[in-house]
Amino acid sequence: MDYLWSPWRYQYIREGTRRNGCPFCEMARRDPARDRECYILHRARLNFVFLNLYPYTTGHVLVTPYAHVANLSDLGDETLQEMMVLARQAEAALKSTYHAEGYNAGMNLGKCAGAGVADHLHLHFLPRWVGDTNFASVVSETRVLPEDLSTTYDKLVGFFRKTRPE
Repeated sequence: MDYLWSPWRYQYIREGTRRNGCPFCEMARRDPARDRECYILHRARLNFVFLNLYPYTTGHVLVTPYAHVANLSDLGDETLQEMMVLARQAEAALKSTYHAEGYNAGMNLGKCAGAGVADHLHLHFLPRWVGDTNFASVVSETRVLPEDLSTTYDKLVGFFRKTRPE
């Protein structure tokens, strides 16, 4: 029998059952000096960019507003525009670092649509390559990632200007 170890998943399982409050709001409130600990790549004025802790592929980033809103209709135009600019920066970073052949960008709005954090809107942006899904994803719903989050963070953080929200 083969084993695929993913010890980082235990934290997700353990905290998922006892989490109070919004994990994105909690992350945004943290001291910016601790951004590396929670993989925040960039803090812009209205949104921030961070690595997905449970990625589909290496380089899977999220762009989310500081405002705790669930729907696009609740998001101001300026915040939405900044979100798209940050997605464009993510694309450039992933292209330069991982030489991605394509990208998935999207939002799951609502729990029934697949949102893990349904009450705080967020944009997924992830690199893709031809043939990047393999037997593990198809047969056992398991993803095999070639590097850990700290390595991914170190590769991508330099592509985002260091700024604090106003």
